[in-house]
Amino acid sequence: MAEPDMLDDEDYPAYTMGRAAEIIGCSPDFLRRLGDAKLIEPCRSDGGHRRYSRYQLRLAARARELADGGTDLAAACRIIILEDQLEEALRQNGQLENR
Repeated sequence: MAEPDMLDDEDYPAYTMGRAAEIIGCSPDFLRRLGDAKLIEPCRSDGGHRRYSRYQLRLAARARELADGGTDLAAACRIIILEDQLEEALRQNGQLENR
């Protein structure tokens, strides 16, 4: 049985490629292309299969949203990386202000 902290860990690689693609509503090839574009780097199981975390699924879902809207995949990946960096900077800034 999985440890409780694994169930709450958004970085735990719990989803197979097939299940991740099903959740996002994309093809496994789309997920591979996101890996090639360095947006998400899936973990590998002992058997070498790709495994995705909830955090990675959120990034992939955002990439799909942008791509469905007509944004080039490379541009979509760059936008998502910048959005993620901004969110992290705002989080850190908020922590510093609360000190």
